[in-house]
Amino acid sequence: MDVVTLLTVVVLAAFVGFEVVSKVTSTLHTPLMSGANAIHGIVLIGAIIVAGEADGPWTLGVALVAVALATVNLVGGFVVTDRMLHMFRARRAADGAGKDAR
Repeated sequence: MDVVTLLTVVVLAAFVGFEVVSKVTSTLHTPLMSGANAIHGIVLIGAIIVAGEADGPWTLGVALVAVALATVNLVGGFVVTDRMLHMFRARRAADGAGKDAR
């Protein structure tokens, strides 16, 4: 594939991803983030494999950037999921469920 085709796919994927994610309600956010974290883990493993198979400095550089971005994406997903779960815990504690709900 040529570079223009690859860039077109990336740009279209970014727009579609933004539109899909912006339409998700708060109730569905946590379960979707859990699924997305699993996918991000697979992306990270793929980026590590590509970095290990790199045959040139440019390929290795792009692969290492992919590893870094995939790691940030994976960790960020877990942080967001944890914050969402804490929001639900705080609501339960205020409703009287208290510490027994854990």
